[in-house]
Amino acid sequence: MIAPRVNTPRAAMTPAEVEACWPLLKLLRPHLADQQTFMTQIERQHRAGYRLLAIWQDAVPLAVAGWRIQENLVYGRHAYVDDLITDPNHRGKRLAATLLSALMDEARNAGCKLFVLDTGTANAAAQAFYTREGLENSAIRFSTPL
Repeated sequence: MIAPRVNTPRAAMTPAEVEACWPLLKLLRPHLADQQTFMTQIERQHRAGYRLLAIWQDAVPLAVAGWRIQENLVYGRHAYVDDLITDPNHRGKRLAATLLSALMDEARNAGCKLFVLDTGTANAAAQAFYTREGLENSAIRFSTPL
């Protein structure tokens, strides 16, 4: 059997595959308390349509994206990317770009007309990356803790 190419995105389907995404997602979301809390939250989000897509090297994800299909009055049916991170040791290899492209293909196939994500206003590197990948800054989000 021929092994898949390293940069071929594949969904994290099993609990073990989701758990394997924890170290990267912990880097992106340091407020997550521990792996069990993460797994419980992912299970809840999964029931609401959240999925993980990753680029794997053997059983280790090198880059991970968390995303979902949503529908609302603002955007209609759209894909929303909650999370996107590349292992710091594997940055510069276009892994995140490969994930974005795969997610856009998934969104088109699901009948979405728009692809949406947020990034922090202070995250200039991410903003530059998304601009290079053809995404446009189209909104300003306001929020407050409750």
